[in-house]
Amino acid sequence: MLDKLTFTEKKATRDGFGAGIYELGKTNPNVIALTADLAASLQLANFIKDFPERFIQVGIAEANMIGISAGLTIGGKIPFATTFANFATGRVYDQIRQSVAYSHKNVKICASHAGLTLGEDGATHQILEDLGMMKMLPGFTVINPCDAEQTRLATLAIAEHYGPVYLRFGRPSWPVFTAPFQFQIGKGILMNEGADISIIATGHLMWHAVEAAKILATEGINCELINIHTIKPLDEELILDSVSKTKCVVTAEEHQMLGGLGGSIAQLLARKLPTPMEMVAVQDSFGESGQPQELLDKYGLGVKDVVAAVKRALARK
Repeated sequence: MLDKLTFTEKKATRDGFGAGIYELGKTNPNVIALTADLAASLQLANFIKDFPERFIQVGIAEANMIGISAGLTIGGKIPFATTFANFATGRVYDQIRQSVAYSHKNVKICASHAGLTLGEDGATHQILEDLGMMKMLPGFTVINPCDAEQTRLATLAIAEHYGPVYLRFGRPSWPVFTAPFQFQIGKGILMNEGADISIIATGHLMWHAVEAAKILATEGINCELINIHTIKPLDEELILDSVSKTKCVVTAEEHQMLGGLGGSIAQLLARKLPTPMEMVAVQDSFGESGQPQELLDKYGLGVKDVVAAVKRALARK
């Protein structure tokens, strides 16, 4: 299966969100798009053009956007509140906790420009804590798709899912490689079967995991690849089935090591299946301005870093 994991084009995951919400505009009259002065960055142009009566430009007032979104749900609407990931979480966490999570409102918080791959905008905008922040809120579903097609499918799926959702995506052009795979909230995807080690990745780092697995295959190391697009609820069954077979695991994510996917999996394994484990993630650091791929490499999230983590985990097996 590994040789079939190739990409046909590169496209930003935010483009997948734009395509998905436009499809929803045509099929679900209850979907309302809101933004905090970032309609172009969130790829909302087609939605606004064809459904202007279902678009709300809040301006640079993210807290108000969350409050308006919570209110819209009372009338049966499905608000998609859109802005940069830093502003969608860190700036308005109190409003999300009190107005959305506490009363389990059907609000979809759709956050672009997450992680180091935001690039030149620098550390103030490159939030690396958002997955941890949002997964700690009771009742929240947290989704971090890996390419534009998976983001499109996730956007469609969250409209059918009742309850608050955090959907995270990014800015850079990135390989599109998941078209053959289905998407279901809370169900990870086994992308390659292997016997030696489980590599469990999310978001942009899923492609780096694929590339690392191909390199390791040339060295006789057979990697099982799991795509965890839904951080919460976590697909515990798939993870435990894989790790019980391979007996060691590497996680990879564009997020702080503390509080991210790796932490969730470590907690699961500590409770049910203690296993040698390595985590590819940002090590307690802010980012900086730079080119996306250069930043991933500098902060230890490159393909070579996944390869090195696999070898460390195997040495502890």
